[in-house]
Amino acid sequence: MILKERKANNAWNKLKRNKTALIGLMIVVVMTILALFASIITSKDPNAMDLANAYLKPGSPGHILGTDEFGRDLLTRIIYGARVSIIVAVGGMAVGGSVGILLGLISGFKGGIVDTVIMRFMDGMFAFPFILLALILMTVLGDGIHNVIIAIGIANIPGFARVARGQVHIVKNEEYTQAIRALGASDSRLLFKHILPNCVSPIIVYGTLNVAGAIISEAALSFLGLGIQPPTASWGNILRAGKDTLGTAPHIATFSGIAIIITVLGFNLLGDGIRDVLDPKMKR
Repeated sequence: MILKERKANNAWNKLKRNKTALIGLMIVVVMTILALFASIITSKDPNAMDLANAYLKPGSPGHILGTDEFGRDLLTRIIYGARVSIIVAVGGMAVGGSVGILLGLISGFKGGIVDTVIMRFMDGMFAFPFILLALILMTVLGDGIHNVIIAIGIANIPGFARVARGQVHIVKNEEYTQAIRALGASDSRLLFKHILPNCVSPIIVYGTLNVAGAIISEAALSFLGLGIQPPTASWGNILRAGKDTLGTAPHIATFSGIAIIITVLGFNLLGDGIRDVLDPKMKR
């Protein structure tokens, strides 16, 4: 009986019972497949121009979603745009998560003046709206995919630091932590072998939900001309190109916008589902 209950409440079974989370997972899987196998899914070059066939409408022969202002196949560019968005979002979360979690662990564990200095610096970064901070960083760093990843990662550091710090404050005062300290464990062993593993769940949830924000940020930066630069396919610069032709060729902006909305929705639904799965209070 106990074994059946444990099996019913394992992470995968709890996730399967959450229909919206499954929808989010399917969206994320599809977008990831598009990103990884773009060159296999479509044989067309996303940057190949054909000015004679510019602004073809959706459903045109050989162009399911039509073409853009340079006659480039829109479906191909959106598929390759998925690759850019996923790479930037995951890369930004990796950069921001690595630095932010480390700072949060140190801040929460050490306390005192170390905690005060680190968190006041994080508060200073929080004073800037996320997209404004990313814009400032892109202005300093310049355009390019690597700089977009760095900018989004830096802008995400305060959030990860605050979440990690809050969890450390809870875990470090638990009885088992005090027992391990009493047994003579070093600070680094206590922090990384015992405290960090017990702080992972909320950090995973936060990171998953913020992938969606990173996708929007990349699209916003590219839309403003500070992110991924043409001719590289990006949902943001496709959207930017399409805004000037909304009256004559609305499909350019529409399909790129739909791709952004669906992907962001997928990560949000998945993040909500993971939060429910990792919440020990959710038994059903």
